[in-house]
Amino acid sequence: MTAAPLLGFGQVRHTRLRPVQNAFSYATYFLMLPMRTMHGTQPGNTHQPLHQLAHNRRGLLSFFDSDHGDGRDNSVAWLDELLQREGIADASGEAWLHTYPRVLGYAFKPVSFWYCHAPDNTLRAIVVEVNNTFGERHCYLLDRPQYGRDLTTDKVFHVSPFCTLEGSYRFRFMRSSHEGTDKTVARIDYDDSAGPLIQTSVSGTLEPVTAASLRKAFLRYPAMTFGVLARIHWQAFKLWRKRVPFVSKPKPPEIFVTR
Repeated sequence: MTAAPLLGFGQVRHTRLRPVQNAFSYATYFLMLPMRTMHGTQPGNTHQPLHQLAHNRRGLLSFFDSDHGDGRDNSVAWLDELLQREGIADASGEAWLHTYPRVLGYAFKPVSFWYCHAPDNTLRAIVVEVNNTFGERHCYLLDRPQYGRDLTTDKVFHVSPFCTLEGSYRFRFMRSSHEGTDKTVARIDYDDSAGPLIQTSVSGTLEPVTAASLRKAFLRYPAMTFGVLARIHWQAFKLWRKRVPFVSKPKPPEIFVTR
């Protein structure tokens, strides 16, 4: 059966534990896209235009490949080149991309997840694509991940002006299906030398992309892109008011991918 694009409706959670506590959560939605199917590169599948979701064209909600990777119009080609350079040659199965859409032509994507599968549909790698508000991008490559298990990598990319580059990330991904309902959770926790500092997650219930589900997403959250940016700056203001130390932005890492 040909994979079909999905929409996830759920929640973002963020908790800072030190030096003062600051927590928030808000409703959100996101795309879960079978990128090889969408580009006609999945063996046994033929490319069919996704009439419901505007792909590389304008729409109320749309997805543009150029928002990912190195900005080309085929981000799957970029992904395959990245995997090959990192010595992963057996991730030619479906590549599911968890990401935010453009809304009215605009998008800010703090983090996107590429779930890369082997031909037998087992999870082979996850590429975590991170953007900061300075227009910079970095990728963390998680080799041979497993759902439900912690995956750890050094932090090398500046995201928040209230965090240093010290420490590491702990990733945990979960996927469940029960009575026809599919759910996904992506969790990222940040630890420094003193222990856990920040806990974040995005979760959602998945449903097919249809004209009705796209309309529901847009009508419920018509200004989602602007809301994401507004929340980032509002939470930064709250931390500043609480006198959390400010960290100057360091240079981005010279190597684009951290394993």
